[in-house]
Amino acid sequence: MNYKDLDVFKDSHKIVLEIYNITKDYPETEKYRLIDQMIRAAYSVPANIAEGNSRNTTKDYINYLYIARGSINELKYFLLLSKDLNYININEYSRLKEKCVSIAKQLNGLINSLKKKNEQVKIYK
Repeated sequence: MNYKDLDVFKDSHKIVLEIYNITKDYPETEKYRLIDQMIRAAYSVPANIAEGNSRNTTKDYINYLYIARGSINELKYFLLLSKDLNYININEYSRLKEKCVSIAKQLNGLINSLKKKNEQVKIYK
């Protein structure tokens, strides 16, 4: 399946766009600190899904999905920090955090599905 057809890719791409949008209102002093880190963490998720999908082995694909999962959790922390620094309000934080949780669950589901598929291939060889 092409990575662009995966819901987890679509959802993670959407959150990248949202992070670009919300960080426009952050203080200029955060440009090369928090803003840069948030954007990198956000776009790491769909980028790793895309790169992993193009790999030759399921094991490689799964490794890239683990990296994506780490990045979405990193983004969750940056959202918490943004809330605590009063750059975003509690509602925005809660909404975006829930999107991150959903993406993490989707990544877990895809990882588990690929692991199961990989184990079945090994059994039949």
